[in-house]
Amino acid sequence: MALIHGSQVKIFALSSNHDLGEEIANYLGLPLSECSTVRFADGEVMVNIAETVRGHDVFVVQPTSNPVNESYMELLIMIDALKRASAKTINIIMPYYGYSRQDRKAKAREPISAKLMADLIQTAGASRVLTMDLHAAQIQGFFNIPIDNFEALPILVQYFKDKKLDNIVVVSPDHGGTTRARKFALYFDAPIAIIDKRRPRPNVAEVMNIIGEVKDKHAIMVDDIVDTAGTITVAANALRDAGAKDIYVACSHPILSHPAIDRINASAIKELVTTNSIRLSEDKKTEKVVQLSIAKIIGQGILNIIDGKSVSDLFKYDPKNRF
Repeated sequence: MALIHGSQVKIFALSSNHDLGEEIANYLGLPLSECSTVRFADGEVMVNIAETVRGHDVFVVQPTSNPVNESYMELLIMIDALKRASAKTINIIMPYYGYSRQDRKAKAREPISAKLMADLIQTAGASRVLTMDLHAAQIQGFFNIPIDNFEALPILVQYFKDKKLDNIVVVSPDHGGTTRARKFALYFDAPIAIIDKRRPRPNVAEVMNIIGEVKDKHAIMVDDIVDTAGTITVAANALRDAGAKDIYVACSHPILSHPAIDRINASAIKELVTTNSIRLSEDKKTEKVVQLSIAKIIGQGILNIIDGKSVSDLFKYDPKNRF
């Protein structure tokens, strides 16, 4: 029986990011509980839980990244299995929230898929969701159960603090990310710059102007998601042409869809510093991509939840706490 501070706790990891599940379990001093997923010939998913969960606080690690729909179906079926097996609470650790970019109606007759996913998770029987750097903060309002939106900022800030860079400018790749860039810049007492761009057609970005001074500065471009890397590579090349020194990208979620890696390797980016919220396949691991673990900050969040303590202090950078 796995006890943490008097509570019976079990942690499972589904197929999306098993490695992260193992890291979190190790931080908690628990074995990773055993479950397996089976796919029938027609693609249907079956989840098998090999041990009792009755009366336990259960945590399930499953970022809903590529393949997004498969990841969601695994998760929903796992939640249903745990509910029917009389788990006390079902807590979903979903650092990357698939469909988070569909958070509003930008055009007539469009879905709000992020809300639909929240409804499905709740209907299946989840008690709580732990996520990280939601693309849109209002997604928290789509849930009627507790949701903790962790931040990768403490981990990313510490990485760049350790580099001891001087003369830094923090760059937002677009106007919408200004608040994120300003928050990051506060920890370095650094100015910010903004990339003013336009999209002449879908998935194509053109830099029109750079607002702010970047010449002879180390540039750290901050974003939440890097998908095809079109925007950040165009922006990085524009920063180089404007006289910036080394150019870094700090992001929370490395989707890195094709042709992202080719673009990053061919760009002026020195390092893309990200987290392991999404497991990277071997073909996406390159010298320019640095992955930092979020296992400790999520693990500490789990301990705080079990003890009935606040988790919001974990969202702030504190040099005394090295996650």
